[in-house]
Amino acid sequence: MKEVTIQVFDTTLRDGEQVPGCKLNTQQKLVIAEQLEIMGVDIIEAGFPISSPGDYKSVQEIGKLITRSTVCGLSRAVESDITAAAEALRTAKHPRIHTGLGTSESHIKYKFKSTQEKILDRAVAAVKFAKKYVEDIEFYAEDAGRTDNEYLARICEAVIKAGATVLNIPDTTGYCLPDEYGDKIRFLKENVKGIEKAVLSTHCHNDLGMATANTISGVRNGATQVECTINGIGERAGNTSLEEVVMVLKQHDNLGFDTNIKTELLYPMSQLVSEKMGVVVQPNKAIVGSNAFAHSSGIHQDGVIKRRDTYEIINPADVGVDHSRIVLTARSGRAALAFRARQIGFELTKDELDLMYQKFLLLADIKKEVEENDLLKLLSNKIKISAA
Repeated sequence: MKEVTIQVFDTTLRDGEQVPGCKLNTQQKLVIAEQLEIMGVDIIEAGFPISSPGDYKSVQEIGKLITRSTVCGLSRAVESDITAAAEALRTAKHPRIHTGLGTSESHIKYKFKSTQEKILDRAVAAVKFAKKYVEDIEFYAEDAGRTDNEYLARICEAVIKAGATVLNIPDTTGYCLPDEYGDKIRFLKENVKGIEKAVLSTHCHNDLGMATANTISGVRNGATQVECTINGIGERAGNTSLEEVVMVLKQHDNLGFDTNIKTELLYPMSQLVSEKMGVVVQPNKAIVGSNAFAHSSGIHQDGVIKRRDTYEIINPADVGVDHSRIVLTARSGRAALAFRARQIGFELTKDELDLMYQKFLLLADIKKEVEENDLLKLLSNKIKISAA
């Protein structure tokens, strides 16, 4: 089966920056953007130019810096927004304008106080206006997750005719179940005339913890672009996590999908974004959390020591992590104690291990984690260091 390469659209610098307290200056954005390109991201959404002079400048400067990736600027379906995005993107080698508006009944009725027909006309007008500036136009149907499929298909067909090259189908509120979101993508794939002229894109939020699952479901049903952020940062509960989607597709290679991402740069990228934004990555975060490759249960430790893939489906090196961690706690077994002792130069006999294990447990009951210095003191008192 021929692999389909899924385009990765990173919106860390736009949607990700909407996290309260995560404002980045232009220089910080440039550092992150450069690393995103090196990592293999296909499209970098650099900001929302009309929103502030700082965002305008950031999009402009990122456009100057980036040479391979597409640089994207967000706008509402408003001519002044689109003009600002076009002007900011003038320096970009591969510019894209990302424009759109809400399409769900809730947005049309309460946000815009409008009608379906008027919203459709606004969508078409926005795409046509943006097309005057650049060839690559992405249209977003905000709250597509709660938009009626028949109406969504009508809008998609209309904006393709107007010149849209990418159709972004956001689950803006994170409401959809994976099968519902996948069915929506498949419905568009099968019912929108001219769909072969455009790329279908996922953009899922994590309000119910299903952003990654929904994104994968979208890909399996015909989407060939995924919109994500590093560490899954973003408004409210966040966006789809880039590292999760990329590694799901890599590990499940039987699905027939791949990306251009250099996965060994995922962990360094995660650390860079965490540092620049001042947001700590939760320890149990999949792929890049500090505990993602840490083992403290004796049963798990024994299995991993004997064969890594007993409990690790990902080689840590594949995502840029040096090695798995065997963490010594009161739940650890003899195999873990012997392993860690060996790492610092102590080769224990069975009798020595039995003796030291009892002393280790007494210490482990006092401390949450027995660190290397604690272990060294414990072992040095009773056992001579080996020649090795």
